[in-house]
Amino acid sequence: MSIRLILMRHANSDWHLGVPDHARPLNTRGRQASTALGGWLRHNQYLPDEIISSTAARTLETCDLLKLDTQPRTSGKLYLASHNAMLDVLRTATGQTVLMLGHNPGICAFARALLASPPNHLRFEDYPSGATLIAGFKQTEWLQIKWGTGRSNAFVTPADLSA
Repeated sequence: MSIRLILMRHANSDWHLGVPDHARPLNTRGRQASTALGGWLRHNQYLPDEIISSTAARTLETCDLLKLDTQPRTSGKLYLASHNAMLDVLRTATGQTVLMLGHNPGICAFARALLASPPNHLRFEDYPSGATLIAGFKQTEWLQIKWGTGRSNAFVTPADLSA
């Protein structure tokens, strides 16, 4: 049985509150995008049995607004992580379908490095807020994942869902 990764960048956050970066919440657009992304995941049956999220407020709020039935496991290693650090965290996963919530620029580099070929989407290269990749792997365990072995099943941004 193969495994699947849902790789999501947190939705738009609020820069105007004067709080430390780690504590920054979502803005109105980010909250709306998170709700829409959750609807898209449910509609397309991309339902994780494990969620791993950065500890930042904006990733946890994004996760909460997705309204999925799985409680997240948090990892401080995902906060502003490099693509190598993200792979290390993913290799600790035990679920068959894992949702990982993180930050740019690491998440963009991680997505590019995981896939054998990129999805045909204009925004994949910059991985905007809320961007979500669905990637499938032939491997059966996350410990077996290597760079360039994933295939893109879907890639969506919040702008795609509001169009």
